[in-house]
Amino acid sequence: MIKLAERTRRPITYRNPIVDATLPDGSRINIVYSTDISRKGSNFTIRKAMDDPLSILKLIEFKTCDYLMAAYIWICIENGMSLFMSGETASGKTTSLNAFTTFIPPENKIVTIEDTPELQVPHKNWVREVSKGKGKGEGEGSDVTMFDLLKAALRQRPNQILVGEIRGVEGSVAFSAMQTGHPVLSTFHAASVEKLIQRLVGDPINIPKTYVDNLNIVVIQSAVKRPTGETVRRILSISELVGFNPETQGFSFVEMFHWNPATDLFEFPGRGSSYLLENKIATMLGIPEYKKAAIYQELEKRARILERLHKAGYTGFYDLFHMTTKVKKQGLLKIDLDEL
Repeated sequence: MIKLAERTRRPITYRNPIVDATLPDGSRINIVYSTDISRKGSNFTIRKAMDDPLSILKLIEFKTCDYLMAAYIWICIENGMSLFMSGETASGKTTSLNAFTTFIPPENKIVTIEDTPELQVPHKNWVREVSKGKGKGEGEGSDVTMFDLLKAALRQRPNQILVGEIRGVEGSVAFSAMQTGHPVLSTFHAASVEKLIQRLVGDPINIPKTYVDNLNIVVIQSAVKRPTGETVRRILSISELVGFNPETQGFSFVEMFHWNPATDLFEFPGRGSSYLLENKIATMLGIPEYKKAAIYQELEKRARILERLHKAGYTGFYDLFHMTTKVKKQGLLKIDLDEL
């Protein structure tokens, strides 16, 4: 166990008996050392890394989401929306967030910030940064925390910032980044939009309530049991954060998609009422005010493109990235305003 820890370059000692790190092959390892804190003896857990990350089309095969949901995420991320992938431990948050990275424009500069490196980004202009030390705060010897890395990332002129997980003071920097126009994608531990907001505005993150709506999209994912007894991953909902009402001290959000457990299918209750699609993204794409409903046609077009790529066999993570890049270069994503 001591040798395993040494291979991660995070030596384990009685003074530092817990190590959460990455092995040379990319697998995650958690080590708990000594009988002082583990009464049945030292133990370790290895989460094996896949050679290639799962693509969004693979997630669709697993019924984690569907084509229309993927198309919605595609158009939102491509147009600079900030997104939190939220859920419980082992719900597949990081896997899904990683799959979403193929929707980031290929020319963008991306900075990833993590405690334990897990994210795999297909872009050439990718800066990968990892915290150093125990991560318990700033100013502890040679520690470099997520907070420090996020502050540094804002000076690197990124188009997107990906954070492995927001759980502390780095959250305030992430929301400052959103406010200055830097889209942030991150995972977060919360089982609902309400719980997510409660954690954001409470200790230790303490985001001012008026800042919270800088976050555009919350995706809730969970590991659920089906009647067969099988455990599967499902995106339970995709919601848009619309705003904060200072009079009622409440937040408004619109659920765009949700999973129906009875049918194991996804529904789109937000069709025709999307604040982001109609008031932000349609404007960015040059769709005139009186034709904003046409943005839903664009969504369906992208869903059809993903379905065709799926049928053609482009289910690999890197294959799909290259094909979506090709689709964009060929002008297939351009909106013909004359046809609207």
